[in-house]
Amino acid sequence: MSRTLDVTPPPPPGPRTTGPTADPGRTGVWSTGWVRTAALVVALVAGMVVTSSIAAALGNPVVALLSGPLLAVLMLWLYRLLVGRIERRPVLEVAPRGAARRVLTGLVGGLLLATTTIGVLALLGGYQVTGWGSVTGALTVIGMMCAVAVAEEVVFRGVVLRLLEPRWGTWLALAGSGALFGLVHLVNPSASLWGATAIAVEAGLMLGAAYVATRSLWLPIGLHLGWNVTLVAVFGTVTSGAEAQGALVTAGTSGPAWLTGGSFGPEASVVAILLCSVVTAGLLVVAHRRGRLVGRRS
Repeated sequence: MSRTLDVTPPPPPGPRTTGPTADPGRTGVWSTGWVRTAALVVALVAGMVVTSSIAAALGNPVVALLSGPLLAVLMLWLYRLLVGRIERRPVLEVAPRGAARRVLTGLVGGLLLATTTIGVLALLGGYQVTGWGSVTGALTVIGMMCAVAVAEEVVFRGVVLRLLEPRWGTWLALAGSGALFGLVHLVNPSASLWGATAIAVEAGLMLGAAYVATRSLWLPIGLHLGWNVTLVAVFGTVTSGAEAQGALVTAGTSGPAWLTGGSFGPEASVVAILLCSVVTAGLLVVAHRRGRLVGRRS
């Protein structure tokens, strides 16, 4: 009795669903449908709003240092839960492996960037220390910023940038998510269109580039936290138009708004824009060399 052999070649492997070279246009959230995508976005934006609102109300250093990190952990847990269930994939951008190293690298980078910005302003006569501040106030700010930095990175890099990139490509996704990040800062006190533009360029693009270069949220979280804590809790400056709630020193700025940032704070200074743009360019070079830039979907 004879038997016919099946010589049909096996189907080619599908696109990778993990790792930096995965095809984001064919996998991930866009394969789950608009309803689930909308649910993901709404849930995480709501989480950011609630987290930021609670963080802003923290006035006690002990409560802030306990509640801020707890809120950050809850926001990361919510992101991991929703993305994992809706997109049905390993949520590698918040994988614990290498998290501490990347967060620490970001913290140091944010501290150095902010310190250099203030140092240049001081050398040019735009920043002056006027007295000692409050250690307890600085600790309160640190706790609060833990929650704010994580919540904003989860939404703007983990959701907005990541969902735009498969359709628009990396460059347009960076521009779009950065612009949106700048626009939301218009609701802050003393906000201005120039300040929002500065935030979009220096922070939106830099933090987005940090995500693209690593395909992880840990580095942008560290950068964001290090920058905010240094400007507010250490140097006592106005940040994104909001007065510092506590800092190690009391300080003021004087001089032209293009240099000091005016009422919006040093984040609207051309010094901050130039320094952060240099870092952004470096991160994008790294992303290119690692093959992590995505082309626009036709």
